Amino acid sequence: MAAYDAICFDLDSTLCESTQDAASLLESTFERAGCDPFCTPADLRAAVPDLPTAETDREFYEHLFTEVTRRAGVAPDLAPTLAANYLDVQEPTAVRFRPGAQPALEYARERASVALITNGGRKTQTRKLRSLGIEDAFDTHVFTEPSAGILPKPNAAPFERALTDLDVTPDAAIHVGDSLHADIAGANAMGLDSAWLDTGRDDGPSEHEPTYELASLETFETIV
Repeated sequence: MAAYDAICFDLDSTLCESTQDAASLLESTFERAGCDPFCTPADLRAAVPDLPTAETDREFYEHLFTEVTRRAGVAPDLAPTLAANYLDVQEPTAVRFRPGAQPALEYARERASVALITNGGRKTQTRKLRSLGIEDAFDTHVFTEPSAGILPKPNAAPFERALTDLDVTPDAAIHVGDSLHADIAGANAMGLDSAWLDTGRDDGPSEHEPTYELASLETFETIV
């Protein structure tokens, strides 16, 4: 059993999940645009690794819908409208803890310094943290801030910022997240141990191997 000086957590789909149905959100997005659906929530997830870095939520979703229109062979001029519609129907504060997440976070806080490393902007992600009542649960927060040089995971910058803030070396830290592409690849490249939370999504094959695999954060205590 490993002991760590720092435990880092991803937020979306790791510590929390949306209470809004992803398929219904997308359906409403297309209805507002007056067009037939041409992609699924799985298609949106699959496009994320290929997106350019965005400065804002609006820009991120414009990039996202531009990519899925390209893949579907649909006119790309729909992307800005779809992005705006998606943001209109999405409610960032409609979140709840994933099973075992709250006690896992409390358990981590009793044993090590704790960081949040999230591929989201400060404003939106802070609203989620406040809704969950955990805004002050971390010793440091690292948000995506391209203008400050903090690019999204798997870029090294978010991990470097967290470890610097906590004054911890990579070999004394672990990162917990649900994305093999962003969380596990980024942590592995930095020399951190990694724990992959398998949420049951089929995101395709990956060459990134986590140090640990968890079916739920209810078993988090077994690895730290």
